[in-house]
Amino acid sequence: MNNRTFQQNSTSSNLSSLHLQDLKLSLRGEQLFTQLSLSIRPGEIVTLMGPSGCGKSSLLAAISGTLEKDFSLEGQVLLDEFDLTNSPPEERHIGMLFQEDLLFPHMSVNENLGFGIPAHVKGKKERTALISQALNDAGLSEFGSRDPATLSGGQRARIAVLRTLLSQPRALLLDEPFSKLDAELRARFRDFVFRHAHANNLPTLLVTHDPDDAQSTGGKIIQMSDF
Repeated sequence: MNNRTFQQNSTSSNLSSLHLQDLKLSLRGEQLFTQLSLSIRPGEIVTLMGPSGCGKSSLLAAISGTLEKDFSLEGQVLLDEFDLTNSPPEERHIGMLFQEDLLFPHMSVNENLGFGIPAHVKGKKERTALISQALNDAGLSEFGSRDPATLSGGQRARIAVLRTLLSQPRALLLDEPFSKLDAELRARFRDFVFRHAHANNLPTLLVTHDPDDAQSTGGKIIQMSDF
């Protein structure tokens, strides 16, 4: 994979820290965890580990604003001093990567990337330039017109990362996005994602049950069983 990193059009004034304050999450009255408090600095990657069913993915849904109605949440989610707890997902400016790449099959690579660019970037020339820069920096400059179905798993994964970065997030959530990749590709894709998170100064939260994923971040590792 290309060693260069695509960077958002941002300045240091846009750097943000992600704060979780005294979060309590319950499913139909049954507590999944209590009193989870955590702060993640710009460019820092923090890992939450735990077995399936302990509430890792539900926590990410709570942070991103996509928690289902059967859940109840107490506490606060903040980007710096801005309380996002009751904000809709589209106003939170939080990017998310899943196990699946979730590319739109009816769109080309260029169209998938264009979908991620915020609506306030209106000029076709500027939008096209952003897409071209992202593809070039990821070593995929010739892939813009391709159907996603013709790409390898690693190429699709990189496109998913670029689309998330083009949305200009202020924080990044990773829901075990490496778990379905083989060992060699997994290590290379992890490095790709983490380098871009650092380069864009994104406070990043990774949830996983894999110790190799956690140790490769070089950052703080927290066990869900502690909450």
